Amino acid sequence: PAPTAASPRPAPRPQDGRRSRKSLTSIASFGAYQRDWFKSVRETVAAGAPLAVVNANSPQEILRAMDVPFVVNQWWASIVAAKQQSPRYFQLLRDHGYPSDAEAYSAQGIAAMFDADAEQAPWGGLPRPSFVQAPIGTDATPRIFDHWARETGAKPFLFERSIESRIDFPVDWWDRLHDDWDSAIEPERLDLMTAELREVIARIEATTDRRFDPDRFAHIMDLVNEQEDYYRRTRDLIAGAHPAPVSISDTMPATMVPQWHRGTEWARDAARDFYHEVKARHEAGEAACANEKLRLMWVGRGMWSDMGFTQRWEESHGAVFVWSMYLALAADGYIRRTAPGQDPLRALAARFVTMGDELRMPTWAGAWHVREAQSHAVDGAVALSDADPFVLRALRRAGVPVLSLDLDNYNREASDGDVVDRQIVAFLEGPVSDYAARRG
Repeated sequence: PAPTAASPRPAPRPQDGRRSRKSLTSIASFGAYQRDWFKSVRETVAAGAPLAVVNANSPQEILRAMDVPFVVNQWWASIVAAKQQSPRYFQLLRDHGYPSDAEAYSAQGIAAMFDADAEQAPWGGLPRPSFVQAPIGTDATPRIFDHWARETGAKPFLFERSIESRIDFPVDWWDRLHDDWDSAIEPERLDLMTAELREVIARIEATTDRRFDPDRFAHIMDLVNEQEDYYRRTRDLIAGAHPAPVSISDTMPATMVPQWHRGTEWARDAARDFYHEVKARHEAGEAACANEKLRLMWVGRGMWSDMGFTQRWEESHGAVFVWSMYLALAADGYIRRTAPGQDPLRALAARFVTMGDELRMPTWAGAWHVREAQSHAVDGAVALSDADPFVLRALRRAGVPVLSLDLDNYNREASDGDVVDRQIVAFLEGPVSDYAARRG
């Protein structure tokens, strides 16, 4: 365990401890855009349109092609956290007989259905869905979505979760899946997911006036590939830039907001503008931290309830978080190009049948995180409680110092912020500084 003794140089804590400092003009309008979008969703649903609420690893592109408005479950949870409504939503779950400690990050949509306080409801509240969808990724997932459907009358759809069965599969998937996905992924997995995509389309067409347009869908897939390619170029630029022109306080929102809108021209252009601004900052010699001494990985979900958390160590220790899964997964996990004769729907299946393998399958995830740590020249990794233990083991075996915090990105009711701060300071001043000195 990391020592918890008081440090002589504690990192200054912002007064509210919640807001991050953002430096990019390309993302300055994202907040307003997202608010306007969500307002339009609420108005469209109030006028009678069907709403889908889906998990982040659910194939949203078919909904966009069918003009079905949708909200991503985990995005909604991040808004609840950012608005400091998490404790109230936990209590709403408890008041209605639901646990507040079973995948709370994914259960906030249920809590939203019990939120009758119009003044406190984040952004006016989450509308009642017509469809809820998710891949079966955990034991709790089917129960969450089953009860969500019961509470709202929504039609649930749970995608099967298949796994890679070949022992000798090459671990350098990040260079294979963009163009060779049809041969790299087992055909049985693609067959199953493609069949389920067609079933979802049929169900929506049978219960609404929405229709699937194959040409529009193919165009959406092209836009997504363009968007993710800009993220790949940005990720690679940051990896080789010393000092880093931006930190994850910039790259997380710059990636995630457009990701919820992927398949649109706005999202493609947002990713393009983000890349060009980061490139311009690097060429002008600008840095996220002018006194960069230490480079860090953030392993796990974003700290949406405390967006300034990762920036507190820049001024005190010159420690910059240069890597998170958000930009890196966008760079390596989403691109699925189609050649003439290939089915774009099968390419979408290839995008989502592996979703999560990049982060948690022992062979894939460990090798990828080590590759990313090496390419970004990080001096240490800070991990939250949701981080995969095999990933942390792979990083440690590669020599990267790892601090594993008993800290949830969403439910912080039981955490002691001062203890966490002391652990991070001791980690930076001990293992991370020693590793950086050895690396030269």
